[in-house]
Amino acid sequence: MLIELVRRYLRTYRRWIVAIVCLQFVGTVAALFLPSLNADIIDNGVVTGDIGYIVRTGAVMLGVACVQIACSVAAVYCAARTAMGFGRDLRAAIFHRVGMFSQREVQHFGAPSLITRETNDVQQVQMLVLMSFTLMVMAPIMMVGGIVMAMHVNLGLSWLIAVSVPLLAASIGFVIAHMVPSFRQMQVRIDEVNRLLREQITGVRVVRAFVREPEETERFRVANDDLTDVSVRAGRWMAAMFPTVMVIANLSSVAVLWFGGHRIDAGTMQIGDLTAYLSYIMQILMSVMMGTFMMMMIPRAAVCADRIVEVLDADSSVVAPEQPVTGVAERGTLRFDSVSLTYPGADVPVVRDVTFEARPGQTVAIIGSTGAGKSTMVNLVPRLFDVTGGAVYVGGVDVRRLDPDALWARLGLIPQKAFLFSGTVASNLRYGKADATEEEMWEALEIAQARDFVAAMPGGLEAHIAQGGTNVSGGQRQRLAIARALIRRPEIYLFDDSFSALDLATDARLRAALKPVTRDSTVLIVAQRVSTIRDADLILVVEDGAVVGSGTHHELLESCATYREIVESQMSAEEAA
Repeated sequence: MLIELVRRYLRTYRRWIVAIVCLQFVGTVAALFLPSLNADIIDNGVVTGDIGYIVRTGAVMLGVACVQIACSVAAVYCAARTAMGFGRDLRAAIFHRVGMFSQREVQHFGAPSLITRETNDVQQVQMLVLMSFTLMVMAPIMMVGGIVMAMHVNLGLSWLIAVSVPLLAASIGFVIAHMVPSFRQMQVRIDEVNRLLREQITGVRVVRAFVREPEETERFRVANDDLTDVSVRAGRWMAAMFPTVMVIANLSSVAVLWFGGHRIDAGTMQIGDLTAYLSYIMQILMSVMMGTFMMMMIPRAAVCADRIVEVLDADSSVVAPEQPVTGVAERGTLRFDSVSLTYPGADVPVVRDVTFEARPGQTVAIIGSTGAGKSTMVNLVPRLFDVTGGAVYVGGVDVRRLDPDALWARLGLIPQKAFLFSGTVASNLRYGKADATEEEMWEALEIAQARDFVAAMPGGLEAHIAQGGTNVSGGQRQRLAIARALIRRPEIYLFDDSFSALDLATDARLRAALKPVTRDSTVLIVAQRVSTIRDADLILVVEDGAVVGSGTHHELLESCATYREIVESQMSAEEAA
């Protein structure tokens, strides 16, 4: 997966890669040429006392060193540009892919894991690409060139290379084989720590309210210790790698000096050749060490690549049609035709055989106990999930055939959990309508009963909103979310339990203000409170995913026992009547 992922996203950087390889080749050849020049200075200049030869050859060495430095700097610059571009493209691909997921895929991966894959996992692969261009391209050139130059200097000592290089490679392979499982576990443990951190920071007020700090501290300690144990285990093997490399490298140097000294004593080798050979064998072993460093990064990057590809190759359960319909024959109509939804692997459907129709000017309400499937029914309209039976029609067209942009442009969704983005009040409202004027925003806030508290905030429309809207109350978040949907004036309003955080007086004022605005639109309301939906044109009573009663408030009081139980639990008999 790692090779395929890197190949897929480096295709656009072919020219940069060719430049990197050429620069690294020139720089490495220059580095390999330096020991030979140094040997010539020793044998032909120092030994003979020829100062002119030393100066001339030294000037050549200086020029070669400058070429090496220039090529190395340019190669690192090109490698950094390529690796950073690769990381940017990969993050963008994951972001766009996650944006295409339905609610089902998001729940399958989980938000903490998706965040880790988008950040930490991409960073690991990006770092591998950078180090590959700066080290891995150089290592084989230096190894092959070093072996050739060493054999050219003295063929009799080449058996040392034949022993030291395989020994070093075998030792490294043994260490890496024990590192891979630890790196694989490490990413899973990072996911768990991220999940706990996100959960505890988000729910910090609940933790404090129930005095659960010791228990939450213990949960985090366990997850943190698990991650630490795996990291330490991987670190131990990593710590063993470089001493192993240095021991073999130093033993090889001692062997070169020992056997080379005997050859010098026998007159079959010169002192300059010995220093050159020592430099070459160190370059060969250094190239192996650079490869070792890369081998340390590859296992973890391979695990990260698998996790990234898992996201990129995940098919969304909600797929855009191949030949989408962009226009509809009917304005604002909504129809459920024998709609059912069953999650993969589940035995019981979440929604069962739901049929109803709503037209502009009508308000359809859905009420039922918690977990009855009310919100799921609403989520089928904007295709957050796709039906597994029957069909949902908007404007007389099956939503699975509609162009997604055309579908969403006709809907105004206020989700069950009101979410605001970091920014300002105005920037959040403009999510509903990008070119909304200040007059339109104030009008939407007025209808949503949010004008007063927004006007009281420092800056008014430009008042700061924290991520998730955590700096405003739950009721204020709901009203801002309602204003965000109102500002676009959609054909169909979807209120998914959007009045639950409002007091009864504000709820009543808001519903009264909505009536003239939604007169020409279809309204679908999910609610827990009877007072919110008692005036609806059609009320659907849902139980275990099925509609067990439908009609007006008074009709259901007489015909539906489930609805009557709900009403009696919230109102007196006189209030219900």
